[in-house]
Amino acid sequence: MVYSKDQLLARLKELQIDFSQYEHPVVLTVEAQAKYVGNVGGALSKNLFLKDKKHRYYVVSALADTKVDMKVLSQRLGLGKGGLRMAPEEALGEILKVPLGCVTPFALVNESASHVSLLLDKGFKTQECCIFHPLSNDMSISLNAFGLDKFLKSIGRDPTYIDLEANPPVGKDQPPDLASLVPSGSTVLPDLPKKTPSQDSSGNHPSAGNNSTAVTAKADKPSNAVQNVKEKSVNGVRPLIPSTDAGKFVEELLDRTSTLLLSEISEDSIKRHAGQLGAEVANNIKKCLREDLKNLATIFKNTAYTEGFYAGTHYQPKRL
Repeated sequence: MVYSKDQLLARLKELQIDFSQYEHPVVLTVEAQAKYVGNVGGALSKNLFLKDKKHRYYVVSALADTKVDMKVLSQRLGLGKGGLRMAPEEALGEILKVPLGCVTPFALVNESASHVSLLLDKGFKTQECCIFHPLSNDMSISLNAFGLDKFLKSIGRDPTYIDLEANPPVGKDQPPDLASLVPSGSTVLPDLPKKTPSQDSSGNHPSAGNNSTAVTAKADKPSNAVQNVKEKSVNGVRPLIPSTDAGKFVEELLDRTSTLLLSEISEDSIKRHAGQLGAEVANNIKKCLREDLKNLATIFKNTAYTEGFYAGTHYQPKRL
């Protein structure tokens, strides 16, 4: 079973865990999230999805202002300085079953994440409430550490809180202090489907790329297996572009531009601006279209992410 946002919220209610929920537009960074829930009285969190060289996976959940040194953390786990890296983007869909920007301790509710190790920032214990995405980044929920612990114990997890900023020495007489948190066994992901010429030409399935900060924040590069930013309008603009059709996307932009251009060129404007009409029209078009076109481009990109994630998570590899 793969949990949805609504199913997770229902489970929290069944467990009688107190929480508050806040709906907002899709956000991909802690900074963007802060614009909507930064003043609700809870501490924001950042979450890393990591892997080691033996294909073992880790979720590191920390307060937004906690400094996590990957090299130090790797040594503390007994993996050497370069033993940890950001997990590949396809692992989000295959293991955590969540889209980009939605990594939190709640993703461990899915059975496919049963072998993922969870490292929690001890700073959560000092906060009255902490804020996380509930498997979807168009909503945030706030709850206290006791509530988070109760949820984790309900899925068979013993919460482990550590000082993520500590840098204890590691040597012959000083073994790694977090070695016990390294999960046993490894996880091997199935091969992703290869692109076909038709997919490339239509642009329906963007290519996958790993971004070291993508799991927690950025979404600059699309992926054909992970990124799933809901097709939502920005600032109230309704989605007008069907699917990921690049041709229709361009036509929509041209239609809006030409409509505005014609509305700017009138007998009255010609008389008023005379020789400076071209510059005046150009400035007005930029001013009026900037946000509109940005919103359209965002909708187009988000739709492409959604289709790519859907294709990746519904792909069933053939068994020999």
